[in-house]
Amino acid sequence: MTKKIPVTVLSGYLGSGKTTMMNHVLQNEQNLRVAVIVNDMSEINIDAELIANGSGISRTEEKFVELSNGCICCTLREDLLQEVERLARLGNIDYILIESTGISEPIPVAQTFSYLDEELDIDLTKFCRLDTMVTVVDANRFWHDFQSGESLLARKEAVGELDERNVADLLIDQIEFCDVLVLNKCDLVSEVELARLERILRALQPEAKLIWTKNGVIEPAEILNTGRFNFERVSESAGWLKELELGHENHTPETEEYGITSFTYQRRKPFHPLRFVEWCDNMPASIVRAKGIIWSAKHQEVALLLSQAGSSAKIEPVSYWVAALPEAQQQDVFLQSPEVLKDWDALYGDRLTQLVIIGIDLDKKAIIQELDACLLSDKELNEPWENLKDPFNWEWS
Repeated sequence: MTKKIPVTVLSGYLGSGKTTMMNHVLQNEQNLRVAVIVNDMSEINIDAELIANGSGISRTEEKFVELSNGCICCTLREDLLQEVERLARLGNIDYILIESTGISEPIPVAQTFSYLDEELDIDLTKFCRLDTMVTVVDANRFWHDFQSGESLLARKEAVGELDERNVADLLIDQIEFCDVLVLNKCDLVSEVELARLERILRALQPEAKLIWTKNGVIEPAEILNTGRFNFERVSESAGWLKELELGHENHTPETEEYGITSFTYQRRKPFHPLRFVEWCDNMPASIVRAKGIIWSAKHQEVALLLSQAGSSAKIEPVSYWVAALPEAQQQDVFLQSPEVLKDWDALYGDRLTQLVIIGIDLDKKAIIQELDACLLSDKELNEPWENLKDPFNWEWS
């Protein structure tokens, strides 16, 4: 069987320094025949020209692919599949290096290399192996972008008018799904701020290798042929998931000396939907990341997912509570996932809130008191929950 071609994907928000880093790697790689795929949103692909000029890779060699006016993770996924297959079939390259656009989410890109696309009948797993998922973070602008509260549409960076993503959400998506995290432009930030930013990144993504760089200068071996990528492991590497695994008792994060802490809020009592939404809308600024499963008294059938990054917070239905399923389906779940019964409540079943909160200088006691105040009171518990007002307009089936 032909040896599979390793692939490294560079992600990172606009201006983080991905192109400069790619140029440096291409100029210093050790005798590797590297095919480069650049995904850029502009009409004139400046990034592609920089790489072509800086690396000496010629377009006529068919080892340079530009993907323009779209995004690898969405509109150009088909192009990506076809171009990677074409490059792999040439048989004269050792490595594929992909620079995603700054607004690309890494999970869909990784999925492209993980399974057969039945519609196109392309299975990249036959030709390639995803070696490393790299996310580049701009140390100088991270907090500005994260705390801006702006949408990609407002910044004129969206993929069409229906792209409602928030900048902070995108930054978190890129940080939470990677196995190498590069903190770039470190020369533009003080050592104290760098140390704090590193601890925040560690809290958000504790598993990835973290590297400090200036001007995108990095050893090629740090991101090429690392053998680091494992889809399941990376999917479970986010800090909020690790916090849930550790539990909410007797846990003191190593980052606490920098004022960065995290904790799990767990209650087997439902939230009053209006009070909880109001809390989410006025969440303390010290909270950097909050994510978890929410039990709302108005939504007895479905568990809700809260996902907050910076000033952006989303609440949406994520799955049915097992306790809301017909008896036969419940028994099927118990057979397939017996761990569900471990925390089963005689009255409420699996319904409960498990919310992870990560932040800087958190007033844990005050936050817990605020959240507790959003729960149903003893009086409300004994009143008809269906009479509560619903702040959402979901169609859930």
